[in-house]
Amino acid sequence: MGTRPSFSRVLLKVSGEALMGNKEFGIDLDMAGRVADEVALAVKSGVQVALVIGGGNIFRGVAGAASGMDRANADQMGMLATVMNALAMQDVLVSKGIDARAMSAIHMPTVCESFTRSRALSHLSKGKVVLCAAGTGNPFFTTDTAAALRAAELKCDAFFKGTSVDGVYSADPKVDKNAERFQALNYDEVLARNLKVMDAAAIALARDNAIPVFVFSIRQSGEFNKVLNGEGTFTKVTV
Repeated sequence: MGTRPSFSRVLLKVSGEALMGNKEFGIDLDMAGRVADEVALAVKSGVQVALVIGGGNIFRGVAGAASGMDRANADQMGMLATVMNALAMQDVLVSKGIDARAMSAIHMPTVCESFTRSRALSHLSKGKVVLCAAGTGNPFFTTDTAAALRAAELKCDAFFKGTSVDGVYSADPKVDKNAERFQALNYDEVLARNLKVMDAAAIALARDNAIPVFVFSIRQSGEFNKVLNGEGTFTKVTV
């Protein structure tokens, strides 16, 4: 799809649901291992990678609130779920010879490092994978927004969102067989058409910081590195 792009530092967002693999709940270590292999390949090619993993495979704050829980409490539980996922992925990456650091937006020093921009940048410059956990540390913000925020803070060249589908569609392709897949969109089109690629705050953050967003299927083996190289199937959201 054109000239091979050049990225020195990227942020990869993976949904918690993707980490379930074929399970109904929790973490599929085979799936975690495959994602780790793809991250490892990118790192070995010279790309610095920050990683954000959602918590939907363990607990979703919005779902908890919809069931009658206090939204702030439910979101805090969701943030803790992302820490669990980050620790699991850190362990898998280290087992594959890739140095990784889980960094939490919620202070929990006996579990992992607290996120600070300067320390995260230092880790990335040394070739370590930084796993940004616990969202923004505040309720009412999604992990998509947290990922866009970290991408901006860490001066990432691009934001890669690994989902269960191979791009942005006009409707849910699992429900509507006539849904159209877009090859490219601009930020304002995503907002104006209310396309469900990520929440509006995340898109606005990416737009305001001129960070291109690549949406692709993390379930397709090897797709992350294909998209890094301008190949594979994806939707690019940019100016």
